[in-house]
Amino acid sequence: MSRRWVPWRRRVRNTTERLPDVPEGGFGDDPISLVVGLVLLVLLLPFLLLMLVAGLEMLLILLLLPFAILGRVAFGRDWSIELRRGSRPYWEERVGDWQRTGLRIREVADDVQSGHVPPQSLGLDAGEQ
Repeated sequence: MSRRWVPWRRRVRNTTERLPDVPEGGFGDDPISLVVGLVLLVLLLPFLLLMLVAGLEMLLILLLLPFAILGRVAFGRDWSIELRRGSRPYWEERVGDWQRTGLRIREVADDVQSGHVPPQSLGLDAGEQ
C-alpha cells in the first residue's frame, strides 16, 4: 500500500525486473575492454562536463527566476524586447510594462514583415560599428 503523490498513475511499475544481467566478472576484465572503456571515457568526458555545466546553469536560472519575476512585478522594472536572426540577438529595445511590450512586439513584427527591419544594435564587433 502506498500514497499516490500525483493525480496520475505510473506507467512503469517495477523497473528493476527489466534490468539486464551483468556478467559476474563485471563489465570487462580484459585489457581490450579496459582500453575501449578508457577511449570512450576520454571521448565522452568533454561532452559530460559540458552537460554538467549546462545543467548547473539551468538550475541557477530556475532558482533565480522567481526573484527576477518578483522584482519586475513588485518594483516595476522595465521589460526589454529583442529581435533575433536565427538564434543570434540582433536588436533590442527597452519598452516598459508587460502590456506595452506585447503591443510593441506586434508593431515590430509587422514592421519586419513589411520589410522595415530596425538597425542592428546587438552582436556588433568593434570593427562593424
